Amino acid sequence: MAHLAMEYSAGLEARCDITALAQAAHRAMLATGIFPVAGIRVRLHRADHAIVADGLAENDFLAMTLSAGAGRSTEALKTAGDVVFAAVQEALAAPLATPHFALSLEIRIIDPDLSWKDTPIHGRLSAKQKD
Repeated sequence: MAHLAMEYSAGLEARCDITALAQAAHRAMLATGIFPVAGIRVRLHRADHAIVADGLAENDFLAMTLSAGAGRSTEALKTAGDVVFAAVQEALAAPLATPHFALSLEIRIIDPDLSWKDTPIHGRLSAKQKD
């Protein structure tokens, strides 16, 4: 399981292609090789009301939280985080070239004893891999 939630300020939509950003993050998660494809989710949520840093209207942000199932080493998650962060940095090169943008990534480990799932997608993709 690996879910990447991205929260971003509304102004970012005028500064980048949000769909391309989501696709770049998804490709990066696949490229890490440590997340099963059936467990990957990439979700973007626009914050319609946000005050960023000193409150200037041109300030924007993208805050990412990658929630991963337990069982991966810190080193593997750090490497995966580096890959995802670099892909998002590339997709956001234009906003990052200005002094009015903030980008962050945090990785959280999900305790399996406190996580419930019912995902038929896993069965479908597992059967597809056997074909």
